[in-house]
Amino acid sequence: MLHEPLSRDAGADAKHERYRTLRTSIDGLLDGEDDWIAAMATVSCELHHGFESYDWTGFYRAVSSDLLVIGPYQGGHGCLRIPFDKGVCGAAARTRETQLVPDVHAFPGHIACSSSTLSEIVVPVLRPDGSVLAVFDVDSDRPAAFDEVDQEHLEALAKTLGQRFG
Repeated sequence: MLHEPLSRDAGADAKHERYRTLRTSIDGLLDGEDDWIAAMATVSCELHHGFESYDWTGFYRAVSSDLLVIGPYQGGHGCLRIPFDKGVCGAAARTRETQLVPDVHAFPGHIACSSSTLSEIVVPVLRPDGSVLAVFDVDSDRPAAFDEVDQEHLEALAKTLGQRFG
């Protein structure tokens, strides 16, 4: 990473620019890469160090039609296994829709993998056939840390990853 992490208080324009810069970096780092685990590790690292608000950043891999298992991540320990019927990650996998959660304590069935997490965004990574390959999970120790800018860019990245590695 060539830059300091983007401040938690950065505006939308700065966030868009940071995502564009990081996407260029990720695309370059993954050029020619065909290993899914290497890709997950690279994406987690680049994004985690790109934003102050990213306190836990990583993937949960779909190992069956109803279970996620932790994959590469940055940050403190995460939950090891998450059923599709539990928590924010499970909801993203089950519905195949991004979960943008400004207050995790208000989310029914939230799993507290870390007591410091206050907000979260989870984006499903779908194979070309629409099945779940993984979910990309970002937690913040700040309330309402994620918005539509994050959602737009993370969904675009997840779509590319799903098409390429699914």
